[in-house]
Amino acid sequence: MKKVMTGLSLQEKMLESVDYLVDIVKTTLGPQGRNVLIDHSMFRPFVTNDGATIAQNIESEDAVINTILEITKEASLKTDEIVGDGTTTTLVLLQSLFHSCLKQIQAGKSPMILKKEMNQDLQLLIDKLARDKSVPNQNHLISIARIAAKDEEIGTMVASVFERVKNQNAITIKEVSNTTLKVLYLTGYQCAIELASDYFLREQKSLVLSQAHVLIIQDLVSDLEPLHFILNDCMANQKSLVLLAHDFDEQVVREMVSLNLEKALTCVLFKVTDYGLHQRKIEKDLEVLTNAKIVLDYPSLSLENLGKIEEITFTQNEAILKFEKTPKINHYFSLLKEESKDLKSDFELDFYQKRMAMIQNGLAEIWVGAPTKTEGHEKKMRIMDALGAINSANEGVLLGGGVALLKVAHELEGLSPVSIIFKEALEAPFKQLLLNAGLDVLSIQKEIENSNFEKVYNVNLEKMEEKESTTVLDPFSVLVNSLIHATSIATMLFTTSSLVINEHDNHLNKTNEYTEI
Repeated sequence: MKKVMTGLSLQEKMLESVDYLVDIVKTTLGPQGRNVLIDHSMFRPFVTNDGATIAQNIESEDAVINTILEITKEASLKTDEIVGDGTTTTLVLLQSLFHSCLKQIQAGKSPMILKKEMNQDLQLLIDKLARDKSVPNQNHLISIARIAAKDEEIGTMVASVFERVKNQNAITIKEVSNTTLKVLYLTGYQCAIELASDYFLREQKSLVLSQAHVLIIQDLVSDLEPLHFILNDCMANQKSLVLLAHDFDEQVVREMVSLNLEKALTCVLFKVTDYGLHQRKIEKDLEVLTNAKIVLDYPSLSLENLGKIEEITFTQNEAILKFEKTPKINHYFSLLKEESKDLKSDFELDFYQKRMAMIQNGLAEIWVGAPTKTEGHEKKMRIMDALGAINSANEGVLLGGGVALLKVAHELEGLSPVSIIFKEALEAPFKQLLLNAGLDVLSIQKEIENSNFEKVYNVNLEKMEEKESTTVLDPFSVLVNSLIHATSIATMLFTTSSLVINEHDNHLNKTNEYTEI
């Protein structure tokens, strides 16, 4: 059975839904924000202050509220997807915007005209924020990471890792069973492989070859005849041979294993386990790193196809190449960077960025542990928040603590409905952050305004700081995305006139405010 809700009843349900979600999430805002304990159907309960994670896990027994919640959550989830931080700020902005907009609509303002006016003024607000942004230095990045992580040690560590590898996608976070918190830097180009035979490892866990010749064949190696002069050259010069191909005939593998066992030649046969275009791109990376020339047609090869690698380490399912930077490699990196700018898929962008990181600065692995799994998981999420914030800060930074938005609110002129709506919303994150810390909002706000917004309140240190010396900063892109997504969802909600849902007896209370169709 379909049910319909319209008019004032729907507006009240929307308000109830938004407040139900945001009133829980906003208590986590700022350095003195609280945590939320979340039960999960598939995992053990965990503690977090990450707005997007909390929002994802909030549900209601009321099917109408649940339907509206799914739309409301999108504001924080989209901000998290793009910049990795600012999810709670987004929801605080959304709540204020929606409350103010409904007041205007209930007073007779046209929803569609209000939406148009808000979208027009939104760009003006973004321009005002852009005017005040500045280029961050390393101290700024450390501060931003500390604020996002709500922890000095974690923030400092994340900023240091990011400074070295320069790429968020080059950093992975690994939960460990002990209480450690450390970083492992992994240099070299790593790729997933499949060895043609386990015998190439010679019953070892790994095999390291130095100054080995490299041959890359984008074809099936069906017999050894075309390889004889290359094998003879390697044996004569006592050089190891690394042979990458799409596949190998069993007889070829047996003969090459025999050469190893007889110690006539040290060689390894393997293939890249990625598929399709990704496989070819990885092979192209290896071609550039080893200065080889890819063989497209197996019988047609020569000594000119051979490349060389400084060092290559093989395990059962991975190869790690260590190489010296050359102008050719630097040029190739620039080409990859240009190609990545046109990518639309996040999956493809991650693939490119990880490859570029390995070629340029290497990878980093952060090991995080705690006395309990719950605490370890919470730490991991704070590290992820810090990474997202510091990555976003590259586009510029603004005064933090809600002051950048507060300043824009103060500059809004006139008493138009849209000015009133945005003014209240832009002040909301500043006020909520101080409320969470149990501070006197009005006196602190007055002092900041009297300083012409040249001061900011440091909640952690419980003191006012000058703009030039403060460490309280927010990434420009985080604030902009929070504002954009909050406005987007608020306007979607207040321009919705009807709701049609499937009735479920165990969820929906049957009252006369629903109409059967």
